[in-house]
Amino acid sequence: MALTTRRGALTALGAALAGGVVLPAGRAWAADGHRGPHPLWNAHAHNDYEHPRPLFDALDHRFGSVEADIFLVGDQLLVAHEATDLDPTRTLESLYLDPLAALVRANEGCVYRGWRRPVQLLIDIKTEGSSTYLELDRHLRRYPQLFTRYAGGRVHPGPLTAVVSGDRAARIPMEAQTERRAFYDGRLSDLAGTAPASFIPLISDNWTNNFTWLGVGPFPDAERQKLRAITGQAHAGGRQVRFWATPDTPGPARDALWTELLAGGVDYLNTDDLAGLEAFLDAHGSV
Repeated sequence: MALTTRRGALTALGAALAGGVVLPAGRAWAADGHRGPHPLWNAHAHNDYEHPRPLFDALDHRFGSVEADIFLVGDQLLVAHEATDLDPTRTLESLYLDPLAALVRANEGCVYRGWRRPVQLLIDIKTEGSSTYLELDRHLRRYPQLFTRYAGGRVHPGPLTAVVSGDRAARIPMEAQTERRAFYDGRLSDLAGTAPASFIPLISDNWTNNFTWLGVGPFPDAERQKLRAITGQAHAGGRQVRFWATPDTPGPARDALWTELLAGGVDYLNTDDLAGLEAFLDAHGSV
């Protein structure tokens, strides 16, 4: 069920957005006429909206994936981690969709100037999944040039790929669509399912529900083999892999775990420490 809040504030916000979006100064993505530094495609900004500059802090650190949690409030999608944090000015449009559309226009069809690979926008649904997804779909359709689409039985890449996570009820309306501007975030159980990568391109799961190792001491060989079996099966099916609930406190344990994740073929490293992961991936030559 959708949450409710004052509609007047949202109407005023829409009017303000209609005047256009001014892009802040940035590093990796800046539209300065030159190809920017290599994006860090393995980097995922967990709870990106909690940073001082949502989206742009992640882009300044060259992240290839950002995450936004959404709540359906009337017909608006508000970004927050908890319902108690809802603010009618913090919409999915104001924090992500409008700035990304402006950035892609400025960068001639790319999020990162000169890099055509889509950036991932992981959208974590916090309210009832079916109704929230249907509203999200209406929002995404307002940006026809921005998102990777599934249509005519195949995937048409765009500057951004939206992947829907969170409440599992979103899957029902998504699977019923013959045309979509979003894709579904699967779980490890989906590796044995029949849904294709054109519907589930990403497999995400809780690290601590599947592994005991948290970076201290040697990685148990059985768990290393399990990790590589998971990524091998996912990659064979054209999917990528991400784990959440991995250690995120700076130090040797986190570095050890991140090293094993990369070596094991995990596609996205999950963090709230943007500078820490950027430095780690640069040191490890990640592409």
